[in-house]
Amino acid sequence: MSQIISGLFDRPSDAASAVGALHAIGIHTADMSLVGNNVDQSWTAAGLDSSKAAKEAKAGAGVGALLGGTGGLLAGLGVMAIPGLGPIVAAGWLAATAVGALGGAAVGGATGGIIGALTDSGVPEQDAQVYAEGIRRGGTLVAARVDDAAADAARDIFRRNHAANLAARRETYRAGGWTGFDQAAPAYSRDEIEAERSKNPLLWLS
Repeated sequence: MSQIISGLFDRPSDAASAVGALHAIGIHTADMSLVGNNVDQSWTAAGLDSSKAAKEAKAGAGVGALLGGTGGLLAGLGVMAIPGLGPIVAAGWLAATAVGALGGAAVGGATGGIIGALTDSGVPEQDAQVYAEGIRRGGTLVAARVDDAAADAARDIFRRNHAANLAARRETYRAGGWTGFDQAAPAYSRDEIEAERSKNPLLWLS
């Protein structure tokens, strides 16, 4: 049997490190996915080169090569502009299900597709809503399809790489008046994402 293990990361470097660690325990590329906010271009910033995953990439490579450098992971990375989210990077089975071919073109309605792809995979709808909102606020979602025997190891990888405690993050959003992901809401600006990251301390998985 298999299950979906997913995590929301505030920092792209943590998400990239989690992807590399998942590969190291034998999770295949086809069973991993990443959808990350790139409004502030953090996925392509030079600072990402300091992450564990980036150290395995070729010098000067972009994020697509960075992830490829961890063992061919997420080689189909694409950059898109999505209503409600702004620019994102996306790759893998979840992204393919949600937005179709990752050719770099904008695809309308993709955010709803992300929620649908997650729920179709067995992720509770209330969790999928938080993941979508987390991406809107600057986060990165990493999801992996794993055998039951590898599930605990995958959760530990997410925990060690600072995945958010989803229940705590949901309550943080609700405390600010949030009731659910709204695709019609404006995308966060670079300054708003920076403010969001600074006010939300890292909340670990329970």
